[in-house]
Amino acid sequence: MSCGKPDCLIHLENVWTTYEGAECPVIRDISFDIRAGEFVVIGGPNGAGKTTLLEAITGLLPIVRGSVTVCGMGVLNEATRARCSIGYVIQNFDFHPFTPYTVEEVVRMGRYGKIGWFRRETEEDVEAARDAMRTLRIDHLKDELIGKLSGGQQQKVLIAHNLAKKPSVLLLDEPYSNLDIRTRDEVSDILCRICDSGVPVMMVSHAFDSLPDRDIRVIVMQTGRLVLNTVSKPDNVANLIRSVPVAG
Repeated sequence: MSCGKPDCLIHLENVWTTYEGAECPVIRDISFDIRAGEFVVIGGPNGAGKTTLLEAITGLLPIVRGSVTVCGMGVLNEATRARCSIGYVIQNFDFHPFTPYTVEEVVRMGRYGKIGWFRRETEEDVEAARDAMRTLRIDHLKDELIGKLSGGQQQKVLIAHNLAKKPSVLLLDEPYSNLDIRTRDEVSDILCRICDSGVPVMMVSHAFDSLPDRDIRVIVMQTGRLVLNTVSKPDNVANLIRSVPVAG
């Protein structure tokens, strides 16, 4: 069931999830809506269920109760179509120094979910990848091997990889990790422009010093539950998250 509003792109209703083989739920009774163009920060202590929340939205974790819809599609019964609408940048990526793919090849792989693995690329696919590289300002690195880049450059490549698929929503897990302050500001500016295009950005983060100058929706998780869902100015996000009492 969707939230019934045309600009509601992510809808969670009483969602419970659990890992395979586990008895206790990881997130419990989560409900909220995310609308087009929103910038969302998910905070909370380690183990609170922040990454699990992103995995539930992408359909990577089984939903044992409740429902998740993305762009009006249920991630359970329309999983493939729903995932084509989602860009998801994971936290713990690690490219071996001798990974035999160039930056452009990695970004173009982001189109495979749209075209399938066994269909030929079109000029539209190639241009989508190049446009994503230009957006992230990494087009000058297109012929470099991904494993030879710095952590910050690799982070930009992964964001470009996801932008190439033209997602309707973008999820990021700790996108500011491995980035210096200057690069954080650059990435923040890029994410802000993505929001301006109507794509909501949801990110798990412990870093709040480079948030864009716009209203931020703040979601705080504790022990698998949503304990705060509000809108804040960027300079108050850190205080807001840290002021939530830690569950005993």
